[in-house]
Amino acid sequence: MAVRGTILLVDDEKEIIKLMEIYFVNEGYTLLKASDGLEALDLLERHPVDLIIMDVMMPRTDGSEACMRIRETRELPIILLSAKSQDIAKIAGLSIGAGDYVTKPFNPLE
Repeated sequence: MAVRGTILLVDDEKEIIKLMEIYFVNEGYTLLKASDGLEALDLLERHPVDLIIMDVMMPRTDGSEACMRIRETRELPIILLSAKSQDIAKIAGLSIGAGDYVTKPFNPLE
């Protein structure tokens, strides 16, 4: 199977990372994994990435802050994940540069 690209998965919940990993690896993607925004920013400096899927609420540097910092220098797709399902949270996520906002829990096929 040909490699389709590299996805950076960022979430402090290991179960969420494991679930996404199963689906993306089966589809031929290479994965990088981080448990917070600072680790994600570090990985992004050292590796080429085609897509970021990132939780909003994490320790150290949250997904919103990391997204804003990434947007200072890069234009790559970012999907934010969050348990916050209110419209205002979605609008805030999209306004800081996310391309999409998916609420948890989510259907892995989504």
